[in-house]
Amino acid sequence: MVEKSAAHSVATDTTMSLRPSSNWTGWGQWLALVTMTVDHLTRYVLPGDWGLDWAGASIGRIAFPLFAAMVAWHGLFNTRNPLRYSRRILVIGLVAQLPYMMMPRASDAFILNVCFTLASGLALGTMVRLGWQHYQQQTLTMPWLLAGAAVGVTVWYLLGFWVEYGHNGLLLIPLLMFAMHALSQADNYFQARLWAGLAAFPVLWIAGQMNASDMAKSFTVATCVLVLFLAAGAAQRIPTVSFMMPRRLWLAWYPGHFALIALWLLLSGQLT
Repeated sequence: MVEKSAAHSVATDTTMSLRPSSNWTGWGQWLALVTMTVDHLTRYVLPGDWGLDWAGASIGRIAFPLFAAMVAWHGLFNTRNPLRYSRRILVIGLVAQLPYMMMPRASDAFILNVCFTLASGLALGTMVRLGWQHYQQQTLTMPWLLAGAAVGVTVWYLLGFWVEYGHNGLLLIPLLMFAMHALSQADNYFQARLWAGLAAFPVLWIAGQMNASDMAKSFTVATCVLVLFLAAGAAQRIPTVSFMMPRRLWLAWYPGHFALIALWLLLSGQLT
C-alpha cells in the first residue's frame, strides 16, 4: 500500500523541496503488518478461551492508524500522482475482498475491506487539496469549490456505511494530510507553531472516536500522536530500516493472510 513512484505532479515545488525523510515508513511497514496480523489472528483464529482479546484491543489498534499515516505521508510527500496510488490500493482491496468476506462476523452486513477505506480516504484528501490549490491559483471559482465540497461530503456520507471503520476511517487520511502538511511546513515562530498544533487536534479527536474501549482508543490516539511528531520534524532523526520489506510481500500480505485464515477456518470446520 506504499507508492514507490508515479507521474503527473500534484504537489507544489515548495512542498517537494521541503519533503521530510520517509525512513520511518520502512519500520512502519513491518510494525503495521505485525500488528494487523496479531489483530486478525486473535479475532478469527485463536480460541476465545485463551483470553487474548486484550491483544486485539491494544496491539491490534495500532495497525489502521499506522496504515492510514503511511498512505497519507506518501500521498502528501512522495508520490507524484496520489490518485493513481489510490487506485493501486483499491486493486489490493478488490483481490482481498472475497477472503475478507469469509471472515466470521457478528453482523451479516456487507462491508468493504480496509483497502477501500484507505484508497477512498486518500482520494478525498487529494481532491480537497487540489481544489484548494486551484482556488488559491484563481483557476477555480468559489461556486465550483463549494460544489466540489458538496459532492465530496455526499460521497463521504454514502460510502461511510459500506467501508471498514466507517465515516471516521474515511476522514482520518484527509485530516492526517492536513495536519502533516501544517506541521512539516510550520516556521519557527509562535503563530505558525500554534496553527500547526491546532491542525493536529481533528486527527486526534477522530482517532478517539474509532474504538469503543479506553484501551483501544489510547493505542489508536498514541499512534497518531507519534506520526504527527514525525511530521513535525522527528522523521529526520529516524535511520533507514536494516531490512527493507520486499515489495511483493508488502503487496501480497493483506489478501494473502486473509486467504490463509479462510483456508484454516474451512479446514477446521468453522466455515460452512
